[in-house]
Amino acid sequence: MSSQVRLKLLPSARCLFDEPVQVKVAGLRSKQVVTVRARSTDERGMVFSSSATYRADGDGEIDLNKDSSLSGTYTGVEPMGLLWSMKADSLHKRFQKNFSLNPHVVKFSVEEEGGKTLAEETSERVLIGDGVSRVTVKEGNIRGVLFIPPGPGPFPAVLDLYTFGGGLSERRASLLANKGYVVLTVALYGHEDMPKDIKEIHLDYFEEAIQFLRNHDKVGGKGVGIMSLSKSGDLALSAATYLSGVEATVWINGHSANTIFPLHYKKSQIHPALMFDTGRIIPTESGACIGKFAMDDPRREESRPMLIPVERAKGHFLFITSEDDQNWDSMTCMDMLVERLKHHGKTNFESVSYPRAGHYLEPPYGPYCPSSYHGLWGRRIKWGGEAGTHAAAEVHMWRKVQEFFRANLRCEEERDKNSSASY
Repeated sequence: MSSQVRLKLLPSARCLFDEPVQVKVAGLRSKQVVTVRARSTDERGMVFSSSATYRADGDGEIDLNKDSSLSGTYTGVEPMGLLWSMKADSLHKRFQKNFSLNPHVVKFSVEEEGGKTLAEETSERVLIGDGVSRVTVKEGNIRGVLFIPPGPGPFPAVLDLYTFGGGLSERRASLLANKGYVVLTVALYGHEDMPKDIKEIHLDYFEEAIQFLRNHDKVGGKGVGIMSLSKSGDLALSAATYLSGVEATVWINGHSANTIFPLHYKKSQIHPALMFDTGRIIPTESGACIGKFAMDDPRREESRPMLIPVERAKGHFLFITSEDDQNWDSMTCMDMLVERLKHHGKTNFESVSYPRAGHYLEPPYGPYCPSSYHGLWGRRIKWGGEAGTHAAAEVHMWRKVQEFFRANLRCEEERDKNSSASY
């Protein structure tokens, strides 16, 4: 490596996963062309990498915040392009970073023409901030992880229904806890001693989780928030509709009907399941399929028993959808929900849609995933979107979610009593 060339990550090489970093290179020759690379490994050992070619200015410097990539995994001025454009070494692989105690370690390097490495720097992008507590929860039927911000509280609380599949993901919950929320992320099946397969879903489980949060001594406010994604979107709608204590619900690329599994509450079925036909899944030359049309049409008369009567909910909704969602037709589902609420004279909702964004809207600055294996569909599925616009949508979405929860989850009385508490 050249002792003259310097690669800097500002303001620090260590930061939160959802925070931007400024990449700068100095000590190059005037107008020198170099390749800047990023490389990381996810929890399964899958390698992700990206690269971009830059031309230094007259002083031999490159600043990714203002300079344009000439070629590589992205082009143009993209300050965080090296992170969101990282691709797996194998096709149809989704970046896995679910355990909050493991940081996302990214190795940045600068190479001259010919491949010689001139400088290197390593970024440690942490999921759990300083002072945030992580507590494993195994109480009653609940299986999950609780994150508690530092300070005496009380704090608003959020139930994170990140994934419907087996197992548990802590990434989104831990990042939200860094913003001043007590967050409980729960597994729905396939985790520890939970059943590996299910045939129905019981709303009582979410009621138990909501009550657990409300009873916690660090939690204040009238109720909790719920954050969802994909299939868990309709579960969040049902929880907001049928259970007490839900003040704010974030629905991301979900459905307007109860899907896949019948929904039960208090030992009775409250919704049958809207089903799917894998014969309507469309193969593509990439080896991944389009699942957008696999679900039965929720607008049909026969689908009415599956539709969730969200007009009964007392809390507020934030509907977020991607216009190029290729997993299912979340845009039509959002339109149905908005139309239904308007029809009943409701104004307790906001909605936002993102052109050229795909199904998996995540906290920002992780690698964009164009396709991966879908457990329910049983095959590789295209998620939709374009890498750059999808990445921009994630930045806006994450900011919008925090604004929504701040507006609708409040601990006003408690804050008056604890005006010096740290949030």
